[in-house]
Amino acid sequence: MMSREAVRRGYNKRNYVVGAHTPPGWAPAVVETETTVGSLQYDVVEVPDGLVEQLRGIAVAVTTAPADIVSNTRDWWARTMIAETGGEPAVIAGVCAEVDSVEQVQAVMRLASEHNIPVTVSAGRSNVTGAALPLRGGIVLDVCRMNRVLGYDAESQIVEVEAGMFGDVFEEHVQNEYNMTSGHWPSSFGISTVGGWAACRGAGQLSTRYGKIEDMVAGMDVVLADGSFITVGAAGRSAVGSDLQQLFVGSEGTLGVITSLKIKLHRLPDYTKAIAFGFPSFKVGLDVCREILQRGATPAALRLYDELESGLQFDRPDQNVVLIADEGNPKIVDAVIAIAEEVSREFDGVELDGDALLERWYETRYLTGKSAEGFTRSAGFVADTLEMSGPWSALADVYSEVVEAVQALPGTLRASAHQSHAYTDAGCVYFSFRGEVEDPATRADWYRAAWDAANEVIVRHHTTLSHHHGVGLVRAPYMADSLGGGLDVLRAIKATLDPQGILNPGKLGL
Repeated sequence: MMSREAVRRGYNKRNYVVGAHTPPGWAPAVVETETTVGSLQYDVVEVPDGLVEQLRGIAVAVTTAPADIVSNTRDWWARTMIAETGGEPAVIAGVCAEVDSVEQVQAVMRLASEHNIPVTVSAGRSNVTGAALPLRGGIVLDVCRMNRVLGYDAESQIVEVEAGMFGDVFEEHVQNEYNMTSGHWPSSFGISTVGGWAACRGAGQLSTRYGKIEDMVAGMDVVLADGSFITVGAAGRSAVGSDLQQLFVGSEGTLGVITSLKIKLHRLPDYTKAIAFGFPSFKVGLDVCREILQRGATPAALRLYDELESGLQFDRPDQNVVLIADEGNPKIVDAVIAIAEEVSREFDGVELDGDALLERWYETRYLTGKSAEGFTRSAGFVADTLEMSGPWSALADVYSEVVEAVQALPGTLRASAHQSHAYTDAGCVYFSFRGEVEDPATRADWYRAAWDAANEVIVRHHTTLSHHHGVGLVRAPYMADSLGGGLDVLRAIKATLDPQGILNPGKLGL
């Protein structure tokens, strides 16, 4: 058993500086070009000088310098890094406006609507899909100054917070002020915002216990494309028509600007237990995870790593490691761990030191994604992650076929995966792939080929393109095949709420 101090120490480590959008050790390109459009921009709409001056009268700060636009729109998408390190930044054109109130957001949207100017909402920019890149220039609406806690309902355990508050600041506040936790621990914890969590339908690393962000939101305020203001959602359940809140959760800024959210909190746990077992194959590990969930156990963390990632994470390249950890009421935790241990032994798992592996996980859990750990880093090194979800019956085949397809591409170093989130009916498999492409001219080609190869498998098995990273730009080419007629419905909703198409154009396959 670990104390609460040990558990929170592991989760609260600031692996990133708040608001530090540039990946550590990555030198951005210097913008010295006559080009006025970024390498990923098209049909750019320029903001006339007169409108820039009007923006200055509305917003807290406005900047138009290309170097500032590059800096203020940079995200963690691998394609953005490929473009910029190649001397061609993804985005150059645009006007960045920082706002700190709902009224300012409304005023910016009214101005943009009146003049048909694109608006892309920007906050932590931790996304890895290009979701916040202003493809058509226009206005970049930075909401990071909207970072206040607006109220707390102690009886209902619901806190209201503005959308621009960074995750670690938010969690620190609810722990220190209310002795509570959100339970939401994404890998981007220190560089993502509460509003961004909802906009991209994110998941934390303890989602099996606490749920995904769509399970945590009890209401939100939204400014629409014409500047009008609405409140959606409610605590508890309802039967008053379609759930409008869920329309905006995951909308990636294409339907409205989320300005504040009501988030359900949980009492801080003071009891934690962890076990770990090794298995001979990823498929057997998936069966173990499924059986644990289907017997009614919901451990906070239930993660399975293939042999490559077990080696990187735990120095166990001979095993497919399943790590099971839970926190909360001791009676519940003990019961959950007992079920998990029973299942693991039934599948002939090799018992490992769960406490030691949990501590190691705290230290290394970010290494298995885009890291070059275990590989020789060069100027041509490219790495990215791709997560999907699907029914348990499909996951073993999807895992093996995606790894095989990406591994077969010239330039690929290794492809690997882990199972990161799990439910009684389905799970999320989180792939990592790494390539070595020395020729800058073909680096982006290998990157897109890897995504094409993986998503061909995902679509063919009728599984879901993304579990928690969202769509952005990287998954846009696969949305029609994945959603079918559902994409037409999404287009119709977009046309109704944003008839001019000014909100974050080009995202979600729209």
